[in-house]
Amino acid sequence: MRDDEMDVTGKRGKISRRVRLEDLAERCGVSVSTVSRALSTGQGVRPEIRAEIIEAARTYNYAMPSSVAGKKAMIVASSAAMIDYGRNQFTLHVLEGLQERATTLRMEILTRSIANPAEERQLLDEAMNDETIAGLLFLTLDDEDMLAPTRDFMKPIVLVNGDDPFMRLSSVTPCNRSAAALATDHLRQLGHERILFLMRPGRRTIERRYEGWHDRMRLGGAVDPGLVVMVDDWLPELARAAILKRLDEKGCDFTAVLAAGDVLAVGAMMALAERGIQVPGDVSVMGMDGLPQGAFHNPPLTSVHIPMRELGAAALDLLRETVTGFEMPARRVELACKMVERASTGPASSI
Repeated sequence: MRDDEMDVTGKRGKISRRVRLEDLAERCGVSVSTVSRALSTGQGVRPEIRAEIIEAARTYNYAMPSSVAGKKAMIVASSAAMIDYGRNQFTLHVLEGLQERATTLRMEILTRSIANPAEERQLLDEAMNDETIAGLLFLTLDDEDMLAPTRDFMKPIVLVNGDDPFMRLSSVTPCNRSAAALATDHLRQLGHERILFLMRPGRRTIERRYEGWHDRMRLGGAVDPGLVVMVDDWLPELARAAILKRLDEKGCDFTAVLAAGDVLAVGAMMALAERGIQVPGDVSVMGMDGLPQGAFHNPPLTSVHIPMRELGAAALDLLRETVTGFEMPARRVELACKMVERASTGPASSI
């Protein structure tokens, strides 16, 4: 089977045979070399002819040949990504997924970090002037000031674990809103009605987790704003202090804690233990991220697993499709998350 062949849909939607470059050339009345150039670089092909060839390829689901082998993808990591890399394994697993996929595609990965728009513009200039760089992947970045320099950039950019609210850039993220809704539903099915949400505000991806919790909580009526506890950073000691303060001010008027990140859930369990509150006997605790170390906490942490390695792989695939495929509007790809149930959650106790 040749690499430039793919199934063609025949009568009644069944696969009848495979389309070849020769088939597209015959249909469009051009040479095979013209079809090849139209589907790759487009150089030397009149726009109207290229449009006709691309439409024929789309009609017959022709597989676009990959032209990224030997090319480079530049990963641009935000300060948040670099901080996470030093503290946890989320960024590490995303990068591993990217690297594994790059190896398969025979691409080279360049990794850079940025802390401000000036550094970002320098990297964009570097990428623009390097013909071997096919596109860029911005990791854990959704701040508008940092997105602004990417507008109208001539090479493809994909956001990884971040999104563009105006949909000018394509992105790959976990299904943060539905993942938090899944977690909240799990706790509600265990009988929990007073579920405290512990979060660090600021990033849109985390706001989506708050929205998922809020969506499911309001099924039981008005949502008590006092059930939201915020911290200034992703540190277990800050989560511990915030929960201790909440207990001092209002007592233990909740039966479960859903944390927007595993590290915050660990801090919550530390605070509850200090006050003699049993987990999960008195209060259930649940995280979001599904980091491997969650299995080693006491008790082992129930969490929503984020497909971290798959995020990296999917982002590079989306970049490749943008480089080699048909022109399409920006897309927001969300990957499904799943529950990892361990010992930190159980049936609700009476408050």
